[in-house]
Amino acid sequence: MQPTCTDHQLNIANNCTNNSNIAQVFQEFARQNQLLLNAAGEGIYGVDAEGRATFVNPAAERILGWKADELIGKNIHRAIHHSHTDGSDYCAQDCPIFAAFRDGTVRRVDNESFWCRDGHAVPVEYTSTPVYDNEKLVGAVVIFRDVSERKNTEAKLHSTMEELREALEQVKQLKHKLELENAYLQQEINEGFNSHHIVGRSPAVQQINYQIQLVAPTVATVLITGESGTGKELIARALHRASDRNQRPLIRVNCAAIPLDLFESEFFGHVRGAFSGAVNTRLGRFEVADGGTLFLDEVGELPLALQGKLLRVLQDGEFERVGESVTRNVDVRIIAATNRDLKQLVNRGLFREDLYFRLNVFPIRSAPLRERIEDIPLLATHFLQAACQRFHKPELKITFAQIQRLQEYDWPGNIRELENRIERQVILSQGDKLNLVEFPAAINNMADVPIIDGKFYTESSVKHLQIRATLDALRKCDGKIYGADGAACLLGIKPTTLASRLKKWRLDKSVTGIQ
Repeated sequence: MQPTCTDHQLNIANNCTNNSNIAQVFQEFARQNQLLLNAAGEGIYGVDAEGRATFVNPAAERILGWKADELIGKNIHRAIHHSHTDGSDYCAQDCPIFAAFRDGTVRRVDNESFWCRDGHAVPVEYTSTPVYDNEKLVGAVVIFRDVSERKNTEAKLHSTMEELREALEQVKQLKHKLELENAYLQQEINEGFNSHHIVGRSPAVQQINYQIQLVAPTVATVLITGESGTGKELIARALHRASDRNQRPLIRVNCAAIPLDLFESEFFGHVRGAFSGAVNTRLGRFEVADGGTLFLDEVGELPLALQGKLLRVLQDGEFERVGESVTRNVDVRIIAATNRDLKQLVNRGLFREDLYFRLNVFPIRSAPLRERIEDIPLLATHFLQAACQRFHKPELKITFAQIQRLQEYDWPGNIRELENRIERQVILSQGDKLNLVEFPAAINNMADVPIIDGKFYTESSVKHLQIRATLDALRKCDGKIYGADGAACLLGIKPTTLASRLKKWRLDKSVTGIQ
């Protein structure tokens, strides 16, 4: 509690005899206010114009640990106000207490420290009020309060608020992540991926399924290669479903569709204000896929300038959001796919060799449809049922003759082309049978019927000639299909294509006459 004063000045000249002794002035003040000084909860002490302590009340002794007789007559600044909280020197010329009796202005300070007798600092707030004797500044009275408890409470409150802010930010990011995951899952549902599986029993499909079983339980990076439309994404989804990460989402990124200037933001995210248009913090694909699988589709289209940034996160699992210096860690399984020859791109300087090796840990080749024609009946039936259900059509039937027509086509667009063709015919068909009238020109256009020696050969005649040529080649090669001296090389076709034809035509060694 502050003693009564007028205009923030303690003029005590009328309460004592006409005596110029400064010590007597403060002694008289202490005597007259003894009850007040003893009862006050705040520390109160007097200081003369030379900076010496003139009196110290019991509360000041309790707070600072000093006895009154240890301070009275000594420079109070050197005793209790000599250093800042961080330990640096507190120059007496800058001391607000001394300034009060230099210029006669009351000083109020909310956040400083006084030093106790045992050497520890106590946070205080204080008021330094100048003291006058007959209009002459003779010193000051300082009233201070220990604010340790308040500071501790403020610190705890600040810590709590900071923790709450961080928790709210984490909740916000988790909500955003869940929204993105939900969007990806909804997209899969809309696109029908939940009903899409690898269909087929050909050796090529069996090999793919075997490779999936081998590598799916591991965290190895997989590179799926193959022509467009062969079902590379289905292989990636089958790998994810068979892995231990199947409870987390499979996040797909089309590397060819990401603009150069948005690559980092798309992959690694950005913070608010990172660039023009970044009005909110955004998670990148790697963060969304954390704990799950990231599918890098068309990875061969990735610009060379961006490949190094991708390589770093693939190797170390570390990245920074755009506009942020915090390094983040993710646990992501990588599956990549391409229809380009990455090794050839490496040789041409268009693809980083180290990135190629990092992606090509476990390669899987997705065979084109022309190498697995025995799967066409299953695929056609599967797509036919799905299309009828999707377009609300009654279940249509497909004949064996129509299946044969499908098997005789080369399918440059692979499985995707077959699916699209089936869907189109479902829309066009009337009744309960599939209509294949409008089908690829390579099958039913008479302009493609071969003419040899001026004679037209029907489709059946061509097939007969093809079988005869195959049998002749097998006999000449003693039944050997593979290798430089095999029948496939002699016919100018792939060994897998020849094997598929033999299976389709139901030809074996007993038919060819080869022992």
